[in-house]
Amino acid sequence: MKLIMAIIRPDRLNEVLEALYRAEVTGLTVTRVLGHGGETDRVETYRGTTVKMELQEKVRLEIGVSDSFADVAVRAILGSARTGEVGDGKVFVLDVEQVHRIRTGERDERAVTPAAVAV
Repeated sequence: MKLIMAIIRPDRLNEVLEALYRAEVTGLTVTRVLGHGGETDRVETYRGTTVKMELQEKVRLEIGVSDSFADVAVRAILGSARTGEVGDGKVFVLDVEQVHRIRTGERDERAVTPAAVAV
């Protein structure tokens, strides 16, 4: 099992969600975050004071998938989040030791499979 964590531009979220839906990847968490990567720093003036704006608004997606869906999910994210500009984001793929579905007590592969599809 894998945990896919993607940091993307907020304006690409709808495209990424559509691509994941088309790839039949379901069950995800979306969080608005602040971060800094390779983007150029912005400088703004606030009440007569120059302020260096270092953190950019981003969106973090967290998706727990079985091993067979990891490449599918990553390809969907990469294809739909890319603009070709600095600041497009990153995708991390992490190994997961255990998953437990709280409602049913299912573990591991059965817990990351959508409830309607679970075997």
